[in-house]
Amino acid sequence: MIAPNMGTMLCFITTDIKATPQELESSLKKAVDESFNMVVVDGDESTNDTVIIMANGKSGKIDENFQKALNFLCIKLARLLARDGEGATKLIEVTIKGAYNKEEARKAARSVVKSPLVKTAVFGSDPNWGRIVAAVGYSGAQMDPEKISVILSSDNEEVNIVNQGKVKAFENTEELHIAEKIMQKEEIKIMVDLGLGNDSATAFGCDLSYDYVKINAEYTT
Repeated sequence: MIAPNMGTMLCFITTDIKATPQELESSLKKAVDESFNMVVVDGDESTNDTVIIMANGKSGKIDENFQKALNFLCIKLARLLARDGEGATKLIEVTIKGAYNKEEARKAARSVVKSPLVKTAVFGSDPNWGRIVAAVGYSGAQMDPEKISVILSSDNEEVNIVNQGKVKAFENTEELHIAEKIMQKEEIKIMVDLGLGNDSATAFGCDLSYDYVKINAEYTT
């Protein structure tokens, strides 16, 4: 049960920074909003979720560098959480660019990474652009079908499968061949450019496999 807001998880972070409880809370909230609150394994939330930060005050004051470090740490942990999802075989990272505002970017990113059809397509190594675009469409974020672009990448490979509304990856194209190779990797990045603004957001998740169904079907209360 992993989905925003957070999920079934307990996270304890320690630091030697010197800061007030209010400063720590503000800093942690910013980091959590970019990390744990952008993780979706199965779309179900749990009552058992906690992130705590503790500081002993023996180091310098809280500053911009501390915030960057805390964001980096929380995002790293969030990625590991998604990668270790029940029955997961692949990590999915979805970035929305060109959104009208930050909240719409976040909604669209979480919608794509939450979609059962996107998750199963990733499990089956299918570069199904239609499922990705559909998930953006029903997210509630503003979009223009003639401006949207979709790029897949993994390791050192990258391919544009939709370019400003025009499908590039279809039967017998080089784009489809590259996309199919990328989808076989263990870590897959999906970038969607809405072409409507300057805001962006990234969400983290995993594929939906046979093992996820098996594990949860055999679970008893």
